[in-house]
Amino acid sequence: MNDVPSQPMLSKLFRLQWEEAQQRYVLLYPEGMVKLNLSAAEILKRCNGERDAAAIARDIEATFALNGLAGDVRDFLEVANERGWIH
Repeated sequence: MNDVPSQPMLSKLFRLQWEEAQQRYVLLYPEGMVKLNLSAAEILKRCNGERDAAAIARDIEATFALNGLAGDVRDFLEVANERGWIH
């Protein structure tokens, strides 16, 4: 698997937005759309190039009163990086 960028940022090829018709967040790109689950959307919303994976996980844990998400966040970011969603 690819490494996670040190401070992941959404690729300029994609736009994250709420899609009312889908009732979910989606990633839009020139060839189509990726429907995201809530967890994926929450992680990608925080990929602003200013936080590392651990900080993203801590923010989500604080927002949703959860613990132990660091591994799951990192795993998702590895997949997102492989798919070119982040850099």
